[in-house]
Amino acid sequence: MLDATTRFFEELDRKGYEPRLAKTVGSLRVDLHEGPRTTHWLMRIDRGRVEVSQEDREADTVIGTSPALFEDIAAGREHGIAALLRGDMTVMGDARLVVQVERIFPGNPDARGPRRRFQREVR
Repeated sequence: MLDATTRFFEELDRKGYEPRLAKTVGSLRVDLHEGPRTTHWLMRIDRGRVEVSQEDREADTVIGTSPALFEDIAAGREHGIAALLRGDMTVMGDARLVVQVERIFPGNPDARGPRRRFQREVR
């Protein structure tokens, strides 16, 4: 069974186009640090077209965090911007890209309000 992080990135790569990123251009690498081991996920975004790989390459923006926290973000149990503001994640490079990409992460399944309602309507 795949974890939420792997499912999130593989689904994004499989779709190939994400309309919520139609005005976004750039590359974002997620570095998941666990002891001496780091797992990389690289997203290349060109006006909604998205390619995902596990390459450790240069990127416009690099996010660093733990695999457990990113798992919660990918599953919708945690909010990425809140984690960033708490200092549980680091960002190097263009932080605007983080704000743009944050839109594609799932919301909390128990949440109520416009964001959660929109996600149900899109599906």
